[in-house]
Amino acid sequence: MKKRLIAGSAIAALALSLAGATGALADGKFRDGKGVSNILSGLVSNGTLTQAQVDEISKAMQDARGANKAAHEAAKAERIKVITDALGIDAATLEAKRKAGQTLAAIAGDKKDALITALVAYESKKIDAALADGKLSAERATALKSKLTAGITAMVNNEAKIGKALKGFGKKGHGRGGK
Repeated sequence: MKKRLIAGSAIAALALSLAGATGALADGKFRDGKGVSNILSGLVSNGTLTQAQVDEISKAMQDARGANKAAHEAAKAERIKVITDALGIDAATLEAKRKAGQTLAAIAGDKKDALITALVAYESKKIDAALADGKLSAERATALKSKLTAGITAMVNNEAKIGKALKGFGKKGHGRGGK
């Protein structure tokens, strides 16, 4: 009887946690960590976790967010370098022209095909690396590569943003899952 009561309490706590998580997801609180903080505070209140455990979890989440942001910025810098190298311009010129409303195709002019080729090669290398690291299956990598030229061309022509142009590489963009 006592085991059933403990199991029931654990299930109830989990259900409450999941209900809180669902609500936090619905109103976007997970983006800034508030939804998770509320859930963890509740788990401390009901004795499921200690404050020290919550502090460790919170630090690990904060470190992971920082690492993800740094990785995103590094990938963005790599992509900008590929573009500027293909076009023979510097990053400041590229940024100024993009801010002025020019598409990559307009900036590239007669170098548009070379730009597309360079970006396809870059993204193809990223897919190959993800495959080698076991982050993608061979069939998933093949499927992604089959859409790469069309997606990059759409992005260069400003018909799609990079995330949409590379749709399918992970669930929400470049490098997020997708086995």
